[in-house]
Amino acid sequence: MRWLFPLLFTIMMTFPSSVFAFNPGWLISDGDMTDRFALDLGVVQQVLSRGTLAHYISEDIDGRRRYASDIIWRAAQRNGISPKVILTMLQKEQSLVEDPNPEQSQFDWAMGYAVCDDCNHSTPSIQRFKGFGKQINSATLQLAEGYLADLVSVGQTIVGYRPGRTFAIDGESVYIENDATAALYTYTPHILGNENFVKIYNRYFGQDYPTGTLLQDADSGGVFLISQGKKRPFLSMTALVSRYNPDNIIPVESGVLSSYPDGLPIAWPNYSLLDTGETVYLLVGDILRPFASRETLRDLGFSPDEPLTIEPIEIAGYDVGRLITSSSQYVNGLLVQHVGGTYYYIEDGKRHIVATEDIRQNRYADRMAVVMTGDEISQFPEGQAIRLRDGTLMRSEDSPIVYVVSEGTKRPIVSESTFVQIGWDWNDVTVVSPETILVHPLGSAFELTQEVEFEVSDS
Repeated sequence: MRWLFPLLFTIMMTFPSSVFAFNPGWLISDGDMTDRFALDLGVVQQVLSRGTLAHYISEDIDGRRRYASDIIWRAAQRNGISPKVILTMLQKEQSLVEDPNPEQSQFDWAMGYAVCDDCNHSTPSIQRFKGFGKQINSATLQLAEGYLADLVSVGQTIVGYRPGRTFAIDGESVYIENDATAALYTYTPHILGNENFVKIYNRYFGQDYPTGTLLQDADSGGVFLISQGKKRPFLSMTALVSRYNPDNIIPVESGVLSSYPDGLPIAWPNYSLLDTGETVYLLVGDILRPFASRETLRDLGFSPDEPLTIEPIEIAGYDVGRLITSSSQYVNGLLVQHVGGTYYYIEDGKRHIVATEDIRQNRYADRMAVVMTGDEISQFPEGQAIRLRDGTLMRSEDSPIVYVVSEGTKRPIVSESTFVQIGWDWNDVTVVSPETILVHPLGSAFELTQEVEFEVSDS
């Protein structure tokens, strides 16, 4: 069944905002550089609808006049460079994708091809490359049959860039990780220019999955949690199922995951006991809570054989929380039910209301609740209300609006095409009570898009 999406917002052409950290040694993947089929002609035209190029007609390299989208798409197919790369370079070099009133020189030198640091648009030796069609063709040929071909045949580009080596670029040491990065630095030998390339590329084409999304690499089979713009690998199935529902995993190509910087691996199940030899910790989410002593373990009812032995380096990057002493209560969490029926989750010395049955089922379906009186529960200070797990898709039983829960907020999905394109399944949308919806503060709308109708000339 398909749900209706009300027009809560003015839907306009926009792209996901970039949340990706810039890694100067990895600009885009090799596959992203050479995927000539990354966009069809219609999507190229849709991207160009941001500016004058949507209606721009120019002479192609064969002398025929075509729309800009047609010239770009044909060059991508002919020379084996992704149309995403071409569109990004057009914006990086001359702001042509978005400029509403470009000058003729911006069209004539659209890709910045042949315009070196020591020459200008009037230099006689570069005039043969002047013109929109020539710029698109020459730049893509240079990338494919020049720099990338050299990396295959001689192991480096014409200026010596190659993967697996560190180079001084703009006074900084840059370890180049792949062929695409080596080629782009050869084309634009400056860090700032390539940082702009990455920002534009991710703004146009980066899939900004919300925090809490589970992605599976279609090649390796590895599963990652997207969290605040980083990908965090799960190192075991138990680490995954102790936190998230594996039914919500979305399979994606490796290139999607390569756009995200690496985050902290998720190696152990939630509430694991980890022993470094010097200290025993309780893992609560991403927080390590140290036990005051080994005697504390026994005092709280833990078996001395229960902790996993690990090396101290394995917990590098984790935050250390409050000390656990013999007087600490319910350190690994306890689901309780007031005699009147309301559920609470007691953790870290605080009580957190579980306001609805939807939330209890989503978070604690496998836990038995302990019945307590109001006086027993009120001895614990009040904490934040429990919310649905990040990544949960929900709609109210009395409304068609579909939300994704991300960082505790509800983000309305106002486009059916976005829902489908992101890889979500309609069967995974949970129908919840209006009270459950209200527990979650409203976040920003998730990735609005608009289809654009156009005609392409083949004359």
